[in-house]
Amino acid sequence: MNIRLVRPNLEMKEKAMEFRQEFFDNNEMIINGGELFDKTESYEEWVKSITANTDIETVNLNWVVTDTYFAIDEVNTIVGIIDLRHTLNHFLKDLGNCGYSVRPSKRRKGYATEMLRLLLNVANNVGLKEIHLSVERDNEPSIKTIIKNGGIYERSFEFEGEQADIYRIAL
Repeated sequence: MNIRLVRPNLEMKEKAMEFRQEFFDNNEMIINGGELFDKTESYEEWVKSITANTDIETVNLNWVVTDTYFAIDEVNTIVGIIDLRHTLNHFLKDLGNCGYSVRPSKRRKGYATEMLRLLLNVANNVGLKEIHLSVERDNEPSIKTIIKNGGIYERSFEFEGEQADIYRIAL
């Protein structure tokens, strides 16, 4: 599989909006790992926000330093989105260091596993020793993705009425 992680930029707007629309057309209103990409009214403002959030000096006071990437395949299609939160605040302790989504038409092809594998290199490069990921218990594809990347079950919790688990991946 040949994908790469690329920081979103203004030149990607058309492809990014098509990517987002595919989720909505599939009745999925939440895009995990997108730093509120599913909620934004302006792509330009979203890019400005996620760029600011990459630096401790400019990060939004309600966020933690976060790197957000599109996963791009060999024909320059955005196949997924993934983020890395460098630290966990009180709100994030049950959500973990990373969220990700694969566009509906590209699922079950190994993209999530490869996206997470590539992000683990990023996490290692920024000095993290481990990352924590949360997953709803009924999300079998994501559980498999996490385990394939070395995830070890750590604990369970409830979030918005859903049972979920935290997995830890040592780097």
